[in-house]
Amino acid sequence: MVFKRLKADLDAFLERDPAARSRLEVAILYQGFHAIVFYRISNWLWRQNLRFIARFISQIGRILTGIEIHPGATIGCCFVIDHGTGVVVGETAEIGDKVTLYHDVTLGGVAPSVDSAAQVGTKRHPTLGNGVIVGSGAQILGPIVVGEHARVGANAVVTTDIPACMTAVGIPAKVIMPRDKSKTGEFRAYATSPEGVPDPVQQILDQMRNQMTEMQKRIDELEQEKTSRSKDDDDEGGNSEPGRQSSVA
Repeated sequence: MVFKRLKADLDAFLERDPAARSRLEVAILYQGFHAIVFYRISNWLWRQNLRFIARFISQIGRILTGIEIHPGATIGCCFVIDHGTGVVVGETAEIGDKVTLYHDVTLGGVAPSVDSAAQVGTKRHPTLGNGVIVGSGAQILGPIVVGEHARVGANAVVTTDIPACMTAVGIPAKVIMPRDKSKTGEFRAYATSPEGVPDPVQQILDQMRNQMTEMQKRIDELEQEKTSRSKDDDDEGGNSEPGRQSSVA
């Protein structure tokens, strides 16, 4: 079972990484695949209740690859960690089939560690559905669910559920557009989108710029009204001055 899963993982690297030229190259040179090998072995030991040995092998894998996957995590087939360095997957994380993670991704928890005994056996880490792509630097935190074929943009911080076939970006992450469900099987590196996903930060800046333009326009109108009113007052004052002088005389 372990070797069957590893073969599927190996083929997934060839399918999703255009730089991968052969199974031999991936097996020898790809640290993301090496981390998955350590995980598959340590996870099997974990399920045999050999917890200390499983953690020991997992730590060796972390030292050698720079990728930390807890042996208690549940990971489906055809899993890819591209580039890999800095990836962290927590104990109760669940990852579906054909999922891709890029470097510096964290699938972590948010519960405080001061009462760690009370958290043993509880769901603390996220669940990723089949076909999810997580861009580099993204942080997915807590027992939330990222639906099937969803995308999480680079450096996003996700703390709430993401529906299936949706794209989420930003800090905190916001769902900005649905994916075309007819293209759910289409792989997009780094969770990018061919549909031209709008940048939510840029959208906010554009809104602020438009509001400032409208405010400046209104200020200019008020200044013109004030100038016009002052001019009218001056004209009225000038016209009444001769009459005042004649009455005095």
